[in-house]
Amino acid sequence: MNFPKLPDTLRFARLQPPTGQVRMVLDTDTYNEVDDQFALVHALLSPERLRVEAIYAAPYFNDRSSGPADGMEKSYEEIHRLLEKLHWPNRDFVYRGATAYLDASLQPQESAAARDLVTRALASPDDDP
Repeated sequence: MNFPKLPDTLRFARLQPPTGQVRMVLDTDTYNEVDDQFALVHALLSPERLRVEAIYAAPYFNDRSSGPADGMEKSYEEIHRLLEKLHWPNRDFVYRGATAYLDASLQPQESAAARDLVTRALASPDDDP
């Protein structure tokens, strides 16, 4: 993969700790373990530091799911349950993630979350931290 070369000044600026509100997206397997539920709620209830622009349901596979797709769907539903309990308006910012893991071909998995992330990245100005 060829990544763009950033000027040193921009690279160093991006390595500085952020000040003020930080734009973020959260990629989470919320139904898998309780720590992601806390992280999601903390992020939403910290608007002075974090601006949650999107939430992506991530796949997982263990005894709580029948496979990565099922795990992702359970996380998607859990995100909506948390938003409902918080009385948080669903601003259409929750997206389904991949239904399978990255395989040996390293080909990206198409998903609504991946499309949203690319759209956000392309729309952000180069100098936006």
